Amino acid sequence: MDLLTPQKEMQYAGFWMRFAAYLIDGFIVSFISGIIFIPISLITGVSMFSLFKDDVSDAEKAAYVFGFIGIIAVMVILVIIVQWLYYALQESSESQATLGKRAMGIIVTDLHGNRITFLNATGRHFGKIISGAIMNIGYIMAGFTEKKQALHDILANCLVIKKPLQFKLD
Repeated sequence: MDLLTPQKEMQYAGFWMRFAAYLIDGFIVSFISGIIFIPISLITGVSMFSLFKDDVSDAEKAAYVFGFIGIIAVMVILVIIVQWLYYALQESSESQATLGKRAMGIIVTDLHGNRITFLNATGRHFGKIISGAIMNIGYIMAGFTEKKQALHDILANCLVIKKPLQFKLD
């Protein structure tokens, strides 16, 4: 169902609205990641303090370092999955927005104002790697392009717009 009526023109969300939503989402994702990260660290005993004990052999230190690197790798993979699902599931949901975007009154749509698919939201999410990898120029583009699109929006054929007001008549 098209969100926009012919009388309503899309109002693109500007850079600062998007940045504020990004900060809110970053806090939420960090909190969720911490909920995963801290218990895994405690359960596995991931701590560098063991390396500084005098009674630990070089072989034990080496084994510990490899174990430490393995646990960190697992936790990084889990955080990547959490971030991906947080963004892709919410942006492709009926609300079309993450919690940060909802707080700012903005939504993610396709180029016609329709809800995006999970696959499209996934592409948009991982496109952010490219936006950030080029000195964040991909993000900054949202302040200068005609439709206020960042590079990852252009790659995924998406728009971030102010949520249109919808009235229900009972």
